[in-house]
Amino acid sequence: MDGYYGSYLLVAALLAIGVAIVAGALFANRLLRPTRPTVEKLTTYECGVDPVGEGWAQSQIRYYVFTYLYVVFAVDAVFLFPWATIFAAPGYGMTTLVEMFIFLGFIALGIIYAWRKRVLSWT
Repeated sequence: MDGYYGSYLLVAALLAIGVAIVAGALFANRLLRPTRPTVEKLTTYECGVDPVGEGWAQSQIRYYVFTYLYVVFAVDAVFLFPWATIFAAPGYGMTTLVEMFIFLGFIALGIIYAWRKRVLSWT
């Protein structure tokens, strides 16, 4: 298992062991659980309320845009926290400051684009 390909073999072996453990747990659960399906148990429900109408409902596309904007802001936060911790380290001050303002500029461009497309107005 030494060498370049040995590392890949080790990762593949660990992945196979992980898959075997999960599959074994699911199989044991299937063997040990009680199964007594009834009509009431097989009925679809949400929050304890009986379903009304079809199981398919369309949603507006703007909700997906809100989701994408949230992801942009979440990624922004993920990058800002490590930057804040390394900013005080010696030798990183001006370089990280310039890099972060470039990054924030791209984020600002995304916000301006969303604002001009009237995505941020709640209707």
